[in-house]
Amino acid sequence: MTAPYDHDALWLKAKMFLNRAMDEQDVRPFDERALWATLALELLGKAALSRTSPVLIAEPTEEGTNLLIATGLLEGEAQFVSVRAKTVFTRCQRAFRPFSSDEAAKLCNARNEYLHGATPGFTNIPEDGWWPLFWRQAVILNGAIDRDIADLVGGDRENIVEHHLDQNRKNIEHRTEMLIEQARTRLKQHHAGSLPAKIAKQWSPGISQTAGLRYTENAHCPACGKTGTIEGDDVEDRSLEHHQVDEHDWDTTVELTIYSEYFSCSNCRLVLDRPELLETAGIDSTFAVDGTEDYIAHLEPEYGND
Repeated sequence: MTAPYDHDALWLKAKMFLNRAMDEQDVRPFDERALWATLALELLGKAALSRTSPVLIAEPTEEGTNLLIATGLLEGEAQFVSVRAKTVFTRCQRAFRPFSSDEAAKLCNARNEYLHGATPGFTNIPEDGWWPLFWRQAVILNGAIDRDIADLVGGDRENIVEHHLDQNRKNIEHRTEMLIEQARTRLKQHHAGSLPAKIAKQWSPGISQTAGLRYTENAHCPACGKTGTIEGDDVEDRSLEHHQVDEHDWDTTVELTIYSEYFSCSNCRLVLDRPELLETAGIDSTFAVDGTEDYIAHLEPEYGND
């Protein structure tokens, strides 16, 4: 019997669902194909996580049954329960860059509403716009399992996926260009005193647009050339350096490499709120900050009342 957390079995099931999702319109309507696709996306996420460790998809309980099954310490008739889709996608975002849990959640929230709500249609996004969004996330997870597109959908359908990926890249490029040009135009209008009255009430330079993420650094603004702020929450790497202070004492400094997630400029009010927008705008995918205080705090023992 195949283990319920076996990553190969999960991937094969995702492949089977995608086979149904890629049927022709006259075989299955878009709503049904999109439903199968979102089910496959969740399975791809579970497969990618489970390939690293089955514990990553085990629903934790007080008695630890699922975790024990995932580690192979418990066998028999016990039932394995995996974590919810939201948890799967959140963990995938941290583990498999540039996967976006927000984009995946939008797709699956539509699925839940379609299944359990009164909405007759699957999503308000047109089909030709929906598939590029889906495939961008799906291929990231498929790549995390060391599979290529042809493995997942077959060589005869690989060109269909590539077309959607190309369309998504164009959409991102267009959106990035639009946001940058809009920021430039409004800044020029502000200096010329020609901003429309409705916009002028809400728009002026100098107002912070930051998202409040944990780590920040200055970065060149692609719209106005001034200094903006790049932000991120997740650490990619840590680099430690030890410096001798005197004969008996050493000092440790830590540099953290942070994934770039958000950029804003208070001068032109440009906001790029997705990693792919930052990448397209020419902003580095990571940035470095001093993490010495975080490192020292991590080493300090925590005292409780146990």
